[in-house]
Amino acid sequence: MGNIAPYAVSILLRLIYAVTNILTKVAFSQGTSTSVLVFYRHLIATVLLLPIAFAIERKTAPSLSFKVSLKLFVHALYGMSASTIIFYIGLNYTSATSASAVINLLPVLTFFLAVLFGMETLNLNRTHGIVKVSGLVLCSIGVVVLALYLGPELKLFIHHDLFHHTSHTGTNSSRKWILGIVLQSFADLMWALWAVLQGQLLAEYPSKVLNTTIQIVFATMQSFLMALLIERDFSRWKLSLDVSLVAIMYSGITLAILSYLQIWLVDKRGPVFLSMTVPLTLVITIILTFMIGEAVTLGSVISGVLMVGGLYNVLWGKRIEQVAMSMQGEDGEKVACSDLEEQEMAASVPTAQD
Repeated sequence: MGNIAPYAVSILLRLIYAVTNILTKVAFSQGTSTSVLVFYRHLIATVLLLPIAFAIERKTAPSLSFKVSLKLFVHALYGMSASTIIFYIGLNYTSATSASAVINLLPVLTFFLAVLFGMETLNLNRTHGIVKVSGLVLCSIGVVVLALYLGPELKLFIHHDLFHHTSHTGTNSSRKWILGIVLQSFADLMWALWAVLQGQLLAEYPSKVLNTTIQIVFATMQSFLMALLIERDFSRWKLSLDVSLVAIMYSGITLAILSYLQIWLVDKRGPVFLSMTVPLTLVITIILTFMIGEAVTLGSVISGVLMVGGLYNVLWGKRIEQVAMSMQGEDGEKVACSDLEEQEMAASVPTAQD
C-alpha cells in the first residue's frame, strides 16, 4: 500500500490540474474576469489553510522577522499572484490543452535556472550535458510549434458541447493565441524561479506549512489590489450560481489541497518523481476535453509530445549524471581501499624481517 500511495497521489494531482485548466477556461469563455477569479481562488485557499496552519504550527512555529516577511511577500508576488494572473490571461487567449502542454516547460526551466544559480551542473563535454541541452531544445521547438501551428481540430464522435459556450480554440485570433502562449511560458518561468529560490527561503523559515500559507495570504492581498486595478467593472465581481462559481470554488479548494499533496509527494519520492508525472496533465486534459465534446487542435498535441520528450530528455540526462557520479564514487572507494592495503603490506615487511 505504501508503494502505491505516491502513484495514486501523483495521478490525483494531475487530474486536479487538468480539471482546473478546463473549468477556468470555460469560466473565462463565459465572461469571468481572470484577475477576479485569481483573487477569489487565493481567498478561498487562505480561509482553508490558515486554521490548519495555526492548529499544526501554533506551538512549534519559528518567529517571523520583518526581513523574512518581506522575502515571503516578494516570493508571493512573482511566484503566486502575478504569475497566476499572467498564466490565466494566457489561458483565456488559448485553450486548456495548450495550458497543459506548456506546463511541461516548468521542470525544464527549473533545472536550467538551477544551473544558472549554481545549484545544478551542466557539462557539455559529457553525454548527460548534451542530453539535457537537447531536452531544452525540444521544449523550445514545442513552444514555437504551439504558438505558430494550430492545425486541424480533432474530435471524437461526441458532438455535444457540455458547457454550451462559443469561444472555441479556432475562434481565437492568431495574435491572441501567440500572445497567450508567450504569457503562459513567461508564467512558467516565474514559477520555475519561485521553485528554485524556495530552498533558500525554507532555510531561513523552515516551517513548510506556514511558509506556504503566509505566501498564499500575501498573494490574496496582492491579487485583490491587482484585480482592483485591472477590473474596474464591479458587476464582474459578483458571483452567481454558474460554472464560474464552480471554477472559483474548485480552484480555491484544490489550491489548498495541492499545497499539501505536493509537499508530501516530494518528501516521499523526491522532486524528480514529481516532475516525471507532469505529462499526465496533458494526457488527462486531452481525454477530458474529448469527453465534454470540445475540440483539441493537432498543434497542441504535437507540441505537447515535443515538450514531454524534452522534459524526459532532461530527466534522462540527470539520471545518467547520477549514475556516473555513483560509479566514480565506487571507483574512488576501491582505489582508496587498494592504497590502504598496499600501505599495510609495506608496513608489515620490516616486522617480518625482524
